[in-house]
Amino acid sequence: MSQDGGSILVVDVGTSGVRAAIVRPDATVEHEYRFPLLPDSPAPGLVEFDAARMADAVLEVARASLEDGGPVAGVGIANQRASSIVWERATGKPLAPGIGWQDLRTVGTCLVLQAEGIRLAPNASATKVMAILDEVDPERSRAEHGELCFGTVDSWVAWTLSGGAAPRGGALHVTDATNAAVTALVDATIDWDEPLLHKLRIPLPMMPAVVDSSGALGIAAALPGAPPICGIAGDQQASLVGQGCTLPGLAKATFGTGGMLDQCVGPAAEPAGMSRGDAGTFPIVAFRVGGQATWGTEAVMLSAGTCIEWLRDDLGLIATSKESETVAAQCATSGDVWFVPALLGLGTPVWDFGARGTLVGLTRGSGRPEIVRAVLEGVAHRGADLVEASEADSGFPIAALRTDGGMSDNDVFVQALADAIGRPVEISPVQEATTLGAGLLAGLAVGTYATTSELAETFSPRRTVEPQRGDAERVAARDRWLAARHKAEGTIPELSGISF
Repeated sequence: MSQDGGSILVVDVGTSGVRAAIVRPDATVEHEYRFPLLPDSPAPGLVEFDAARMADAVLEVARASLEDGGPVAGVGIANQRASSIVWERATGKPLAPGIGWQDLRTVGTCLVLQAEGIRLAPNASATKVMAILDEVDPERSRAEHGELCFGTVDSWVAWTLSGGAAPRGGALHVTDATNAAVTALVDATIDWDEPLLHKLRIPLPMMPAVVDSSGALGIAAALPGAPPICGIAGDQQASLVGQGCTLPGLAKATFGTGGMLDQCVGPAAEPAGMSRGDAGTFPIVAFRVGGQATWGTEAVMLSAGTCIEWLRDDLGLIATSKESETVAAQCATSGDVWFVPALLGLGTPVWDFGARGTLVGLTRGSGRPEIVRAVLEGVAHRGADLVEASEADSGFPIAALRTDGGMSDNDVFVQALADAIGRPVEISPVQEATTLGAGLLAGLAVGTYATTSELAETFSPRRTVEPQRGDAERVAARDRWLAARHKAEGTIPELSGISF
């Protein structure tokens, strides 16, 4: 172990802000600094961000954490996935606003490409970089000559830390396998699919090198002491590692604005392709070490914490998000009221973009507590959807579900989740495990941990919540909720007919 004790600086760039923290060898997270950085929405369906401001924020919080908690043995990066940036190689200047992962400006492009036999989703990076190039380099001449760089947020952060945001240019233009795999631009080897790039008019010289998630990746020359950059992972994969899910079958669910359930399936379970499985999950690279990918599956919930915000900001039934717990606890059951959290459509397993949020079973006796409880229980049943789909597509049972995200602090919700899935829920010791996961991957590279199996031993749940319903009661409740879900499907037929 290095003289600095194997501590890691992690830079974690989310959708709403940038943070940095020091991850210690005992998996504790200290000296955290945050910088709020919300995206812009200049028109409906458009989501953009200022990459130059992001770079400034990265350096500000990283230097602050290092000053308090350094020195460190290395640097890890965790990031929002698929958001796309194009910058000038010589100057490090972004040439257009970054396009966020939620941006929908390329839906029409995706449908045109689908008619040509190329299936791409608008949330992937592929059509985002096409849109930026159409604006800044329509002839693709600058990109062809290597004058422009494309990168997802991890690439931009690595470039920035290596000194790339300075006028002299940077030496590190990389992306790790977890991020590359969700661009929709890689082949089965998790390297750039050159025939696809050619079809989409994305020149190969502008693409970053695809590297491992853990290893000697470059030097953070822009930081005091120039520590090595040695760990990178997309946010959901970082959360998976941060909750110790590095062995086949282990799974975590993150309940934030939306919800993601990721399950590790191991290095031997290489998928035949990167397309959606029969049960509605997607294959992912969980992490790649020593050139070997460990695979996983990902199930998606489009609305989770968004439903709590709806109760608070639009209906006025609660004053704060935390109040959803206390109000729901005022009744023992929802009184046979059922809520389907489809405010933005339904993801896994049905993938119905025309589904809409639905409340059924209302009576004159349905009050504020029953409606709030029904919303929490509805999100829990969507969690059960994700568990069932993950098990079906992966072939691995989920004995217990680990969970993080803002909703993991809501006791009523977590109990409802345990009851809906019929198995224990293990709550992460940190509310957001992305920072911890990136720190563990970087720690693996500097020798703090010997193997990825050892990373699994770092997880110790803050508490475990056992289901309180028997199997018969649970199945009956699932059947009632699934009937409500069926009513929510196909609300807008035109959108329900779209599939990516």
